[in-house]
Amino acid sequence: MSTARVDYIAPWWTYWLHNFPHINLRFQPVDNSFRPQEENYQQSLIFLGCVAAAGLGLNLLFLAVYLSCLCCCRKEEEEESKRPNSCCVTWAAVTAGLISCAAVGVGFYGNSETNDGVYQLTYSLYNANHTLGGVDNLVSGTMGSMQSGLKQHLSRLDEILATRLDYVQTLRFMQQMADNIIKQLVGLPDWDQVKVDLAALADQTSQMEYYRWLTYLLLLILDLVICLMACLGLAKQSRWLLTTMMVFGVLTLVLSWASLGADTAAAVGTSDFCVAPDKFLMNQTKDFISSDIVHYYLYCSQSLPNPFQQSLTIFQRSLTTMQLQIQGLLQFAVPLFPTAERDLLSIQNLLNSSEASLHQLTALLDCRGLHKDYLDALIGVCYDGVEGLLYLCLFSLLAACAFCAMLCAIPRAWRHIASRDRDYDDIDEEDPFNPQARRMAAHNPSRGNMHSFCSYSSSLGSQSSLHPPTQAVSNAPVSEYMNQSVLFGGNPRYENVPLIGRGSPPPSYSPSMRATYLSMTDDQIRHFGNDFQA
Repeated sequence: MSTARVDYIAPWWTYWLHNFPHINLRFQPVDNSFRPQEENYQQSLIFLGCVAAAGLGLNLLFLAVYLSCLCCCRKEEEEESKRPNSCCVTWAAVTAGLISCAAVGVGFYGNSETNDGVYQLTYSLYNANHTLGGVDNLVSGTMGSMQSGLKQHLSRLDEILATRLDYVQTLRFMQQMADNIIKQLVGLPDWDQVKVDLAALADQTSQMEYYRWLTYLLLLILDLVICLMACLGLAKQSRWLLTTMMVFGVLTLVLSWASLGADTAAAVGTSDFCVAPDKFLMNQTKDFISSDIVHYYLYCSQSLPNPFQQSLTIFQRSLTTMQLQIQGLLQFAVPLFPTAERDLLSIQNLLNSSEASLHQLTALLDCRGLHKDYLDALIGVCYDGVEGLLYLCLFSLLAACAFCAMLCAIPRAWRHIASRDRDYDDIDEEDPFNPQARRMAAHNPSRGNMHSFCSYSSSLGSQSSLHPPTQAVSNAPVSEYMNQSVLFGGNPRYENVPLIGRGSPPPSYSPSMRATYLSMTDDQIRHFGNDFQA
């Protein structure tokens, strides 16, 4: 065995993940060697997913206890205690938003890195499959030309040159050389099974990676949309929007923990492979390829002998011998047997094409091409792929924390909105200076209008000495002007202009004056107005 390879060094995070405890579902320790076919090793990866499921259960239990305490511990809060609560809700929402944005950014980067690593793996697999397919085509083509084409030409030449025993012996010798070439080609390993396995593996990996990439992309977009909609609901103080986002937040929390378990299991399993990939590949290929050949391609060291060198050398020597024999026949036999020239030239062309195939075959069987594809696949999986999975694990943790904070903040915000609405409902709707009552009166014109009886005329002079300024513009409804003009004898006065737009504060009045005014009938109010004018 060769020494440790210097062109591939497993990254440190693969060793860190490789040292994770491997425990099966019966809580028994399992060897951390990469053996995906064994049931105990599969259970050790499933156990990591179960740990994430346990984390989800604890998180949901914490949220349930928190919401129960929030619902059971309601008490009346003073006005001073409302500001700190709203401030806590604001800071919790801001923190959840920032963590969610950071998680989405990390998730996009991790998803891209993982996709790049898997793409490099599939690209290397397709390249290796193309190389092995080229070897298969060259071997089958050369064997076909030697078995069928060369045999036909030699049979015709045997009939033409039958009268010359020396030429017939030369033809027999060429047939032996051809059989020797076929024997060497048959001795090469059968790459057909490996080629089919690599192509199928690349297709399956590419398809699975597409769905994985698309799923994470949708999950990232969902997280971002839920975060933005929750912020919008807090800004607009919309109860139904906050409730909807709370339901989606719980769903996304479950998805985040599920993705954490899947990513952790995939990262640990891939790291187990990346720590000792050569051992796994040699165990997988020992049934149909010699260990010397696999070792030659995995390490590709100058000190290692080429397992195909002897076969290729015999192939080359046999072709050279046959070419020399054909040249001799062309030189000495053609003048005596002109009809043999056509078959001899055909054999010469066949040998030339076989020599070109030999050079291509030598290049394809060299370890450097397949070894480069092997290293590219390892770097793609163990560097970009595992690193991307670690970033996706970090994304899942950050997303779980963000949505947990959001689920804790939304109920408090909902209670804050509800308490604010109750405070508005406690205000007397009959109060003419209540902004909410004024808005309700504008939307409900059938409601009786309040008549203002507060005037500044007692201190500022008579009716004829005070005129409203021409530049004052009021937004009050026309009905309010009419009611006030009727109250004071049909003559609009400056005192009757609505308070909005006058630039003066509303007059204050005592509760007794307000109660007396509300108990008066319309006739009494009209009579009071006439007396007041007199």
